[in-house]
Amino acid sequence: MNANAPQSASLPRSPARPRKLDLQTIFSWLLADGIVDKDKVKAQFAQAQGILKNAAGSLHPLSAVAQCKLVSNQPPHRLLTLDILTEWCAAKVGIPFIRIDPLKIDFTKVADVMSASYAARFNILPVDISATTLTVATADPFSLDWEGEIAKVSRRRIELVLANPLDIAQYIAQFFSLAKSIRDASKSNAQDLALRSNFEQLVEMGKANKQFDANDQHIVNIVDWLWGYAFEQRASDIHLEPKREIAVIRFRIDGVLHQVYQVPAAVMLAMTARIKLLGRMDVIEKRRPQDGRIKTRTHTGQEVELRLSTMPTAFGEKLVMRIFDPEVVVKTLPELGFPHDDAARWDTLTQRPHGIILVTGPTGSGKTTTLYTTLKALATNEVNVCTVEDPIEMVEASFNQMQVQPGIDLSFADGVRALMRQDPDIIMVGEIRDLATAEMAIQAALTGHLVLSTLHTNDAPSAVMRLLELGVPDYLLEATLIGVMAQRLVRTLCSECKAPDGELSDDVWNSLGGAWKLPKPATVYRPIGCPECRQTGYRGRTGLYELLTVSEEFTRQIGDAADLAGLRQQSVADGMKPLRIAGALKIIEGATTAEEVLKVTAALSSS
Repeated sequence: MNANAPQSASLPRSPARPRKLDLQTIFSWLLADGIVDKDKVKAQFAQAQGILKNAAGSLHPLSAVAQCKLVSNQPPHRLLTLDILTEWCAAKVGIPFIRIDPLKIDFTKVADVMSASYAARFNILPVDISATTLTVATADPFSLDWEGEIAKVSRRRIELVLANPLDIAQYIAQFFSLAKSIRDASKSNAQDLALRSNFEQLVEMGKANKQFDANDQHIVNIVDWLWGYAFEQRASDIHLEPKREIAVIRFRIDGVLHQVYQVPAAVMLAMTARIKLLGRMDVIEKRRPQDGRIKTRTHTGQEVELRLSTMPTAFGEKLVMRIFDPEVVVKTLPELGFPHDDAARWDTLTQRPHGIILVTGPTGSGKTTTLYTTLKALATNEVNVCTVEDPIEMVEASFNQMQVQPGIDLSFADGVRALMRQDPDIIMVGEIRDLATAEMAIQAALTGHLVLSTLHTNDAPSAVMRLLELGVPDYLLEATLIGVMAQRLVRTLCSECKAPDGELSDDVWNSLGGAWKLPKPATVYRPIGCPECRQTGYRGRTGLYELLTVSEEFTRQIGDAADLAGLRQQSVADGMKPLRIAGALKIIEGATTAEEVLKVTAALSSS
């Protein structure tokens, strides 16, 4: 289908044009462009008419046509979705098409232009405002009775854009109610701003009013919207960052932070108080970092865990919410990005009756996801799976989970000691941070348990050196360590818009796979950007894995005054693919780009 119809096909904006966009007009255009078949158009028109008549509320004619599920006669013979129909219609009338991206709209500003009832009456939505122009999204390019009035009120020139009618209706409801909630919350919390700089006074106020306006309906609405919106946008983290006057809300999507919205500082105070209250944290205490968790439910009924973390800053408490999607836990290893041969080697390791397996990588590299996915597969009725974590990342019914409590001297080492008396088969230790924890984990492995844990190192062989540095005797490592896996996350190219005409210089490819003589891919994909991936060119993330399985020769090297270069060489000889090679293979698959791989992996050792 030709979305960008030539200008000659555009309807002239003259008295002869239709008074409104109706089914008859739409089908006459579809027929004229050869998108529908002449023989079938009557039946299709009658079907759309029936949908329109039987609709519960008012239905836009384009929505009725979309519900017919017609397939275009024009190549590439796509299903005529509402977005495709709206874009085609925009080309017919010579008006720009817009896919409304809420991340790019300052809805407090645009909501001041008109009331919610006025916007709903004409099915229009202001999407951008500048000193001279007001951009308004409409679903009917011919129904413009409002144009003169809004131009007069706003004192700006009106620029029309066409948008999906369902999106307009959805965002009218969201934007205006949210803007109202923020406005009302700002009024009710104006006095808080004056108190904020005086810490003691602020704390006193909290004592007098423990809820701190946290249960104010406006604040409840804002927080509910924030979570719903974050789930909808596939965010992994929500950042609430207080500044001097205006506080910032940001989402991390596919590993990159996006600014979502700005709210008055006083509103942010109340939002943070509301979230802390729900997370069973101390609302009054603002001078020390705190952790908490909330279990919430999406509009589809899906339960989602939020892990909360606060940090005192110069302008108040910064709050970060990590979102854990339970769907991830039920994924298979290949779905997480494991190559099939590495997935098979990993399964063989985790089926061993005893020993230590380590997962390494920086914060946010997906270590927890890998461990939970693995434990979920191992946690059958025949085995007892116990974990000790700080904090418990996701509550999972098939494990017995314990949380570290430093306040009552319950450390990782104490936790493992307690678990040993619980008749476990498999133990997961959240992180090995010190010698005491490492010793307890080794003790558990020596006494016939399978132990999984995480460690912060750059690659898999470095984990051995790190444990030796902590003070673990080499003979104990030799006896217990069975495997180490390093991992990273890279953004994957959007399947909707990636283009096969990317360039990859020989120098760059040599730095990626040169040492392994990997053939340069004939087709290199590059990111383009489309509405599906919010113009970034990337959608979703996949893992890069470096799996070291401990062989006899590797064990021997641990004991012989281990050096990192020697361990690396041996692990490669035993079948380990370095992270950079794993990244190069993902480029050959067309899953990601060289820039992404170079960003997260270290150069290959020349030795």
